[in-house]
Amino acid sequence: MLSHSAWPHRLSPSTTTILTRATTTLARAQSEESGIEPGQIATITGSFISFGGQEALDQYDTDHTDLGSEADENEARKGLLRDQWRQFFDKFDPEGFGEIPWNDFLNTMDHPEFRERVNTGKRLILLEKSRTATTPAITFQDFVNVMTGKRSRSFKCAVHHRDREVSSENDFHLLLVEPPFFRRMVTIVADEFLTDDRDRKYYADHYTCCPPPLFIIIITLVELGFFIYYSVSAGVVNPAGPVPTESIFIYRPDKRIEIWRFLFYMLLHAGWLHLGFNLVVQLLVGLPLEMVHGSGRVALIYIAGVAAGSLGTSVFDTDVYLVGASGGVYALLAAHLANVLLNYNNMQCGILRLFGIFAIASCDVGYAIYSRYAEEVMGPPVSYVAHLTGALAGLTIGLLVLKNFEQKLHEQLLWWVALGVYAACTIFAILFNVMNPTVEQLDNLGDGVNSQYVYNRFGV
Repeated sequence: MLSHSAWPHRLSPSTTTILTRATTTLARAQSEESGIEPGQIATITGSFISFGGQEALDQYDTDHTDLGSEADENEARKGLLRDQWRQFFDKFDPEGFGEIPWNDFLNTMDHPEFRERVNTGKRLILLEKSRTATTPAITFQDFVNVMTGKRSRSFKCAVHHRDREVSSENDFHLLLVEPPFFRRMVTIVADEFLTDDRDRKYYADHYTCCPPPLFIIIITLVELGFFIYYSVSAGVVNPAGPVPTESIFIYRPDKRIEIWRFLFYMLLHAGWLHLGFNLVVQLLVGLPLEMVHGSGRVALIYIAGVAAGSLGTSVFDTDVYLVGASGGVYALLAAHLANVLLNYNNMQCGILRLFGIFAIASCDVGYAIYSRYAEEVMGPPVSYVAHLTGALAGLTIGLLVLKNFEQKLHEQLLWWVALGVYAACTIFAILFNVMNPTVEQLDNLGDGVNSQYVYNRFGV
């Protein structure tokens, strides 16, 4: 049951009698100007006094305020912020955000206390609003507008959305203005990449694309430019080529002293099919991640995946060349996967998202493994190690640097585990490259033999 302070204030019998007499006297004076019988005014006023005193009168005034008067609406709005419904709403909004997600609110409507306090008519209106809502939560202002009978065009639009027409003293037709494309896109990104309804609403309302997500766009254009340059230089382009084996950017095990190759190999690709897959995935996944989490965080994940791809290949596939941004792309995929895994209950179609990510990654990696070991091809085989180590980097670095909107104890522990795993793997790979004698062995083979041997073990 509600506490006494939560119920509308009721006047004492003596106060009610005095207020009734004063109202009757005032009604007689007003009747001379308005032509309304005093008994009618007294009857109307008395019925509201018996209901709930001055607050009920305020509600009556709100119910019957001329909506064409902006001053009256503003005055009523100020009064609503101080009325009884704030305490009632806060009982079901313990976090004090001033809004309740619709799913939670629908459960609240079945609460005995709510059903006792809110009549059937109001509950039906609230239910209709939930069906036509375009926002993930009901705010206190939306709730109090219904409870106080405040009429507005937006509210009528929700109730009469099927008719696209609102009836009043002067009928008017609603002009349903579609939100601009940018705002619709931001809303989709919020729904797809954020896990909490309040975070989604705040992001959708406040995102301005300033600063813009430039990292993914720039790296995509650079990779495309490099491919066009080497294709024009070679005079040929096909799904598996050209492969710029003599480029200063390609990763070569016999050139590991040139440290930049561990990163800049991502700018080169072995054919338009390889390039196309990487660009599409990094635009579809990386660009929204950058819009939500910022360029710095996404760039760190991407570069960490690229570095992990070359370091992992140098450990597990010690004698291959390496090109392509698959390490960075799979790091982005894995970072998004980590977010979905931790919050799939709060995400729309979370299970389907997991299935989709696993399906895309499994098909690509499976094809790489098949091409490497089972398929007899004329071109260079495909390395799958960079895909796997890049994904591992995304899972670990993603947990470290992506914004965690709802920090929990087990996620804090997982944060430290991820940091330890990434640090241990990176240190091991660096030490392995420093102490590995493969470089000297390849140098002893001679340039011609070395190039032919390594090309036959080429990896993308």
